[in-house]
Amino acid sequence: MEELKQLLEASSWPDFSGVGEYDHMELIDYTDGLLIDVPRIPDYWSTLKLDTSFKGNASIWYTEMKEIHDRRTR
Repeated sequence: MEELKQLLEASSWPDFSGVGEYDHMELIDYTDGLLIDVPRIPDYWSTLKLDTSFKGNASIWYTEMKEIHDRRTR
């Protein structure tokens, strides 16, 4: 479990700003590889890490989507 915590705290996760046609590919490839290499990562940990990976417009979009979906599940 400590290994997972360290992995998710690592600053090596790529940032995603939503700028540029292929800006998202590095984050998707990294996350896909992580799920293959370490399949024990709980989904909620990955979601928490995404909060810190999104920058600029991507962060605004992600926050708005979370709020919309949180309201729907209440």
